[in-house]
Amino acid sequence: MKHFGVKLSLYLNYFVFAILLNSVGIVILKSLNNYGVAEDTASILEAFKDLPIAIVSFLVASFLPRLGYKKAMLIALALVTIGCIAMYFGNSFDTAKLLFATVGASFALIKVSVYSVIGLVTYSTKEHNSLMSSIEGVFMFGIALAYYLFPAFNTEGQPDAWLNVYWLLAAMTVISFVILLFTKFENPPQPEGSNVKEDFVEMFKLLSKVLIIIFVISAFLFVMIEQGIMTWLPTFNERVLGLTENTAIMMASILAISLGIGRLLAGALTRKISWIYVLSGCTIIAMALVLFVLPELLNLEVSGVENISDIPLLGFAFPIIGLFIAPIYPLLNSVVLSALPKTLHSPMTGLIVIFSALGGTIGSRIIGYLFKEVGAQKAFYFTLIPMTVLLICYFILKKLTENNAVQG
Repeated sequence: MKHFGVKLSLYLNYFVFAILLNSVGIVILKSLNNYGVAEDTASILEAFKDLPIAIVSFLVASFLPRLGYKKAMLIALALVTIGCIAMYFGNSFDTAKLLFATVGASFALIKVSVYSVIGLVTYSTKEHNSLMSSIEGVFMFGIALAYYLFPAFNTEGQPDAWLNVYWLLAAMTVISFVILLFTKFENPPQPEGSNVKEDFVEMFKLLSKVLIIIFVISAFLFVMIEQGIMTWLPTFNERVLGLTENTAIMMASILAISLGIGRLLAGALTRKISWIYVLSGCTIIAMALVLFVLPELLNLEVSGVENISDIPLLGFAFPIIGLFIAPIYPLLNSVVLSALPKTLHSPMTGLIVIFSALGGTIGSRIIGYLFKEVGAQKAFYFTLIPMTVLLICYFILKKLTENNAVQG
């Protein structure tokens, strides 16, 4: 298989960072229970993760082709290895902030590099879409693994036992580092600017195009929905469904698994069906789940639950929303990146990462605020607003891409 080694490295790096990034909901729950912080205070961990992603992407996205994507990813893996070890020894809410700041900054390097390399190893829109969706699908399975890894290290009566998971995570980043080190990468095409300053300006020139503006709004809204639900689902499961901490965390894995399956299916569906129909249909179904399934879930009486198999079938209904929101992000990214020349993939990815990070931070903060002010039972109804706006954005994007507005 052509470029097999490169693609394997992309999958491994994304898988490792999926576990690290999306453990934030688990660490929020541990912070509430172990470190005694309030809900709105705990939600700041999302900002410590996402703001460094935005800031680092803002500063280095246009520069990475000059540095080299392989070097950037090696630096990222080395940093998070140090961060994992620091979390084990620090064992505090402040150390958790430091960990997620390190993970966020490193992920900016990883994501810009991965998205840019996808453009180098694919040669058609369909191939680009397929690889993008499958890599994002693997990312979701990494998230799902996190919901089992952390409970596996939880020991009743030993509140600090869960920290041992960070030794395993550090080992995983070291393995990924070694594999990447011995993988041969092609040199990326150099940007049109003659220096870093011109590269930086080139990235923001993209924002002058209507298509790019609509796209970054869409990316922002989707991540607001996804991260808002994903971050607070473990806490929702514990407080609304009355599950134990371990079961609440593992139950949240259903969302991640459904996201992974949804993204893999999206890659296959869009080979035969236009992306606009896939995204519109999925978003409408997701809205229906919030409107009709969530109220039933709030009235569900759960008792005597010792593991996931004891939870009534209805308890699994809301996390299945991941199956339908899953295709949104990779398909929108692929639609826009495929329309751009490869020399602009790195700066465009920088914009994607920046607005995705901001969406994740704001979404988590809003849901955290709603959990405190209106209660866990009603907080997720907020997601209907950005879903409605997204539906409108799809059709604007479709019209703009048909008119080849990227080139305008």
